[in-house]
Order: sequence, then C-alpha cells, then structure tokens
Amino acid sequence: MLATYPHQGRTFSFNPHEPLDISLPLAPGGQQVNCFWAEPVQFDVIRVGDFVGSVAAGGSTNYQRVHITPHGNGTHTECYGHISAEPGATLNRCLRRFLFVARLVSVQPRPQPNGDEVVMLADVQRELEGGPAAAVRPEALILRTLPNHRAKRTRHYSGTNPTYLEPALAEYLAQQHIEHLLLDLPSVDREEDGGRLLAHHAFWQYPHATRQAATITELIFVPDAVEDGLFLLNLQITSLELDASPSKPVLYEVRW
Repeated sequence: MLATYPHQGRTFSFNPHEPLDISLPLAPGGQQVNCFWAEPVQFDVIRVGDFVGSVAAGGSTNYQRVHITPHGNGTHTECYGHISAEPGATLNRCLRRFLFVARLVSVQPRPQPNGDEVVMLADVQRELEGGPAAAVRPEALILRTLPNHRAKRTRHYSGTNPTYLEPALAEYLAQQHIEHLLLDLPSVDREEDGGRLLAHHAFWQYPHATRQAATITELIFVPDAVEDGLFLLNLQITSLELDASPSKPVLYEVRW
C-alpha cells in the first residue's frame, strides 16, 4: 500500500508499512550510548505500602519511574531553547509539524591541525548539490558520518572530543532553509569550546533572527543498508515542556 505526500509541487509516494527507525533505544545500564557525562538511564520499580510495581516480583502491574537526561542519553531532539533563557522556548511548542522531506548524505569528517575531526561545509555542500536528488529542496538533512561503525550505538563519548560540525556548515544549512538537522554525533559543536556553541547559534540564527521551528536531532544511527537519497521523515517526540526530548526519527523511502 502506498501513501502520498506533496512537496514543492511534486507528489512523493511511500509505503507506511516499511519504516526505517534511525533512533537508538533507551535502556538501563552502561551498555547504551552516552555523552556529556550524563548518568546512565535508570528504571526504578515503584513500591508503595504492599504494592510493588513489578509483575515479576509478584505485583499486579509493571509501574516504573524513569531517570533520563535527554541531551546525554540516546537519540534526542532539541530546539533553540537549548541556548536561550526564554521560558517558553520548549521543543513541544516549537515543533508543530512532524512529517518532512529529508535528504540523507554520508560524509567523511576531516582531521584538523589540532587533531579534531570536523564535518566540513565543502563536503556536505558537494553531496547536497549533486545527483538527481539535488532537484528537490529538502526540509531536513540527515548526516551519516564515515566510517559508520556499529560502535556508535553504544559509544561513551564523554571526554573523547567527538567529531563536530564546521560552524560555516550550520550557517549554510540555515541559508538553505534546512529546518531539521539530524546527525549521528553527540553535538553539532565541539565538546569543550568555552561555551561559544557557534554551530548551534548559526543553525538557529540565534538571537537576532531566531528560527524557532528549527530542530537538531543528535545520536541517531543510520545502518549501512540504508542508501543516501530522499526520504520522508517522521520526527516523533514526547510532549515535554523542555528544550529537548528523547525522540524517534523514522524514515520512509520515497518515490518521485
């Protein structure tokens, strides 16, 4: 069964029964992806009087409390509230649509003189402006960094100075009206940059021309079997009034 999605005068078709989940699951313990010194996810069984929230422990239902740090545990999506003091700058208020035409590109970060690995504007621009898909202007960009090791699914990034984006790339994406950026890294910026967060500011054009509807999704994983090209993105979040939320980006291959 095929469904259709209109975009820029074109009609895209996709199979809603063939989703490609590019999120990383949240589970307790130290075997999950982690960054920025966040504590591991924790699930606690609720106990009140004689009640125990575990069927395995004799309770009637499972009833648990979850401890999670959205920016540090698993796939998450953030809005400009991440770098703003505005009380109403929450992802739940900023993200009002959930389906977008997206372009997936794979790119090799470049080593810098200081030893950093950086995703450069020139490399992403070459990919975006080449091939048949260049005829379609996407609303979202998905960056898969190479090599695409499966270790990304469980890596502990804290203190390792992970790969990040050249700020000029974030500026370019804003100019190209890319509203949603998804990547398999813990941040668009250097782990320790003195609080400048240049790529965050450039992508959101904050604070002078803030793109309030724009989002950044980090710590995704796109398997090698998924080829570069155009997709329909379903960006799912929880309804938390925070600057960030655990998220579940799902792709659908499109025909056009």
